[in-house]
Amino acid sequence: MIVEAVLGNLAELTEQERAGLHLERVALAGPELRKRVQRVVTDHGTELGLRLAERRELKDGDILHREGSNAVVVSTLPTDVLVVAPATIEQMGRVAHALGNRHLPAQFLGPATEVAELPGHDGLMVLQYDHTAETYLQEAGVRFARVERQMEVPFRHAEHTH
Repeated sequence: MIVEAVLGNLAELTEQERAGLHLERVALAGPELRKRVQRVVTDHGTELGLRLAERRELKDGDILHREGSNAVVVSTLPTDVLVVAPATIEQMGRVAHALGNRHLPAQFLGPATEVAELPGHDGLMVLQYDHTAETYLQEAGVRFARVERQMEVPFRHAEHTH
């Protein structure tokens, strides 16, 4: 079967609509969420070809196929990340500058985000695990944790020139 479009997302369905669905899941990691063309296999062994017409990133819960009460959905895999919780705005600026010079893609999460290893923070910076970034954070005395985290949006390098 070839999938050419995402049919919606589980989050858009009502509780009643979700309750009646039998789900097959396609587990994808960060880079795979950005591919428009690929072959995938569900947790039930069903093979699908993705040839998405629209250029977009897949998200957790995206519905790839639906037939009656059966649906094939995307399930994002956890990513090995560094979650950084700078103590001050100055420390955040220094960290952002140092890591930005290494061209590491980052995401930012608000204070309501729960990370057991880093309680009580004003906001977090999250980046894919990188041993040089980990060493920098240790040497700079910045509070951080290495965790496996399911990211809502895959990491993407910003395109630019110098």
